[in-house]
Amino acid sequence: MGNFVANEGLSIFVIVVWLGINAYLFVQFYLNFLVEKWFYTRVLLGQALPWARAPAACLNFNCMLILLPVCRNLLSFLRGSIQVRRKPHVSRQLDRNITFHKLVAYMIAFHTAVHIVAHLFNFEYFMDAQLNRNGSLLTFALSEIGNEENSSFLNPIRSNETNPTIVMFTTIAGLTGVAITLALILIITSSMEVIRRSYFEVFWYTHHLFVIFFIGLVFHGYGRIVRGQTDGSLKSNDPSVCAERFEDWGTNGSHCAVPVFAGNPPGTWKWVLAPMILYVCERLVRLYRSHQKVVITKVVMHPSKTLELQMKKKGFRMEVGQYVFIQCPSVSRLEWHPFTLTSAPEEDYFSAHIRIVGDWTQALYEACGGDKNETQEAWKLPKVAIDGPFGTASEDVFRYEVVMLVGAGIGVTPFASILKSVWYKHIQNNQELHSLPDYIYFYWLCPETQAFEWFADLLQSLERQMAEKGMTDFLSYNIYLTRWKEAEAAHFRVHHEAENDPITGLKQKTLYGKPNWDNEFTNIASKHPGTKVGVFLCGPPQLGKSLEKQCLSHSEADVKFIFNKENF
Repeated sequence: MGNFVANEGLSIFVIVVWLGINAYLFVQFYLNFLVEKWFYTRVLLGQALPWARAPAACLNFNCMLILLPVCRNLLSFLRGSIQVRRKPHVSRQLDRNITFHKLVAYMIAFHTAVHIVAHLFNFEYFMDAQLNRNGSLLTFALSEIGNEENSSFLNPIRSNETNPTIVMFTTIAGLTGVAITLALILIITSSMEVIRRSYFEVFWYTHHLFVIFFIGLVFHGYGRIVRGQTDGSLKSNDPSVCAERFEDWGTNGSHCAVPVFAGNPPGTWKWVLAPMILYVCERLVRLYRSHQKVVITKVVMHPSKTLELQMKKKGFRMEVGQYVFIQCPSVSRLEWHPFTLTSAPEEDYFSAHIRIVGDWTQALYEACGGDKNETQEAWKLPKVAIDGPFGTASEDVFRYEVVMLVGAGIGVTPFASILKSVWYKHIQNNQELHSLPDYIYFYWLCPETQAFEWFADLLQSLERQMAEKGMTDFLSYNIYLTRWKEAEAAHFRVHHEAENDPITGLKQKTLYGKPNWDNEFTNIASKHPGTKVGVFLCGPPQLGKSLEKQCLSHSEADVKFIFNKENF
């Protein structure tokens, strides 16, 4: 239980508070529209009125939050501040920014749906009040208010010769509502994983419809279609008394004046103005960074169609496991793609390994001469822009005595930076050695042999240098070829008996199939009693769930496994 609280306690607290605020706003605004001020409005609309206004309040709150998790520079600043105060359990929550962004988006979609359905009923009720022209009905009397010039009205549908659809497309609220809804539908549907991974450009461009969404949101309330009785009118027309005397409103001897109605002033801008300004500042910082000169010092084409870019940029400082966004104007002036840095802070350059899996990466590969046999001249290399670096969970790796690093496929990239940095600190007798982990367990899971090629050189170099320094017990690494079965592997080994592994060239033999995580966690727990073990994953969600479950089940009084996951 204690380990569950350490891993998930703060996240659960944040989610509970967020849900609680949503629930409070919904109930509070629902009740706000049950008071006398809205009595006559409810005569026309019934319970559809509070059902429309309550989710609108929740929409304002969630639209205030939706931009904050994607303000990368703000999060990086907060992470740096938290690192200084040594609060890794807090900084881990910042690594879940995209998860929270998605949760807020789902909440926005939910409340938008409730708001739209309620307003569809409202427009039908408004129309019905105009069509049923019976002078003995209060609904008709309320709909007739405002026919005189410059007088207030309650029913926005002013004639029985129209329909709700026409009104919807001829009012500010209707037009902006349609624009907001269409933008939201496109944003959410294009964010589905299958589209995001296969057609990233579609996701990228449609996601920027958020600009239209926020513009429409700010102006949505300016039409003031939903109206309530003014405070002054409540004094001259008390609904509890005058509702039944509507036929005598405004006549001589009547104590009930004709009610006056007005809409609430638009208030959405008060909720979203600060986040919008913050996001604009974020984009200005990104724009400034994009114009800083970046020099590509080396391009390496690895056999497995992985492009390695080594770059330099004035004033660039990084920490292990951080990532950057890369733009290549010759490929696309609008697209920025995230890549984990594979270099160490101790090196005089920074690098990224880019797997060629889509149109953008393929175009970058060709621009760097990957499809040519001859060496590319430096002046022919494309210009690139860099935004970052930005912090990740891997920055906390030096806060633990014992560390488990689990990378799946290309997810090994942040750990390349970590392993390099640890090695540099050791061979340079760095003053920070006391803060390094005592032991590192490294697991790399790959489906095919081709995935080993670019990373094998690093491991071979590291293995050789550790042997020379007598430090072979410092790092334990296990490489798994997950799509091979043991029978196939045995046949392969018979024909390739050698001191080093025939696939990776390492002394440590490649393993086949998937790790038995229960055994691995049990062994680590028995070897390191009385410690906190940091478990770091860069891989798919399914693997993350499995490791998180193991962390919880193997944590005891003397050993605790703390789970940290990179965004994959």
